[in-house]
Amino acid sequence: MDDDNDNDMALLVIVDAANVVGSVPDGWWRDRRGAAERLRDRLAADGLPESLGPVEIVLVVEGAARGVEPVPGVRVEAASGSGDDRIVELAAAAGARPRLVVTADRELRRRVTELGADVTGPRAVRG
Repeated sequence: MDDDNDNDMALLVIVDAANVVGSVPDGWWRDRRGAAERLRDRLAADGLPESLGPVEIVLVVEGAARGVEPVPGVRVEAASGSGDDRIVELAAAAGARPRLVVTADRELRRRVTELGADVTGPRAVRG
């Protein structure tokens, strides 16, 4: 099996970087890009702890966090506008593939569940 087919079978985990980083008042606002990079590195090291199978992790960044580079195990998508809109686009483009969006944003949760995605809160990836 090639990597593309493996990714089609893997759970697509779309992480709302701004929402996850903002869920803990640890001074992230002083260095949004650095906070997003620390989240990316934690995702690369730990993956999705509760997952029982293969996952593809996509970290969606926006604003001052744009420019965060991908690393092995974590694809980074820089939203040109709203990070929420980019997350919805990614969830919609995945079609019937299993998708999990990591966010606490109520409106975003509603939008992606209407597309058939599952949702979990930031604690799932905060460690």
